[in-house]
Amino acid sequence: MKIPRILAALMTWAATSASAQTAEVLYIKSLAATCANCHGTNGKAVDGSSVPSLAGMPKDYMVRQLKAFKSGERPATIMHQLSKGYSDAQIEQIAGYFAAQKK
Repeated sequence: MKIPRILAALMTWAATSASAQTAEVLYIKSLAATCANCHGTNGKAVDGSSVPSLAGMPKDYMVRQLKAFKSGERPATIMHQLSKGYSDAQIEQIAGYFAAQKK
């Protein structure tokens, strides 16, 4: 049975689209993973830690804090240095990832 061209095109588009989404998801997870050393896997800090958990933190709040670290407006020991390594788009992606995590 021969597949109609439109169906073949749709199948190709779907495979490409799924692959692109997977690549983007993996990219965002890799950005978020850079926070794990201090903030714990998936943003869940160890109980009793002085470092806050990021999991479930509101996205807008996290974006404001990261940008404040980046600009030097909010003092920090290390976050002001780390946040300078991210673009505003990456900060949005990281904040969105952690906002979607369960506390």
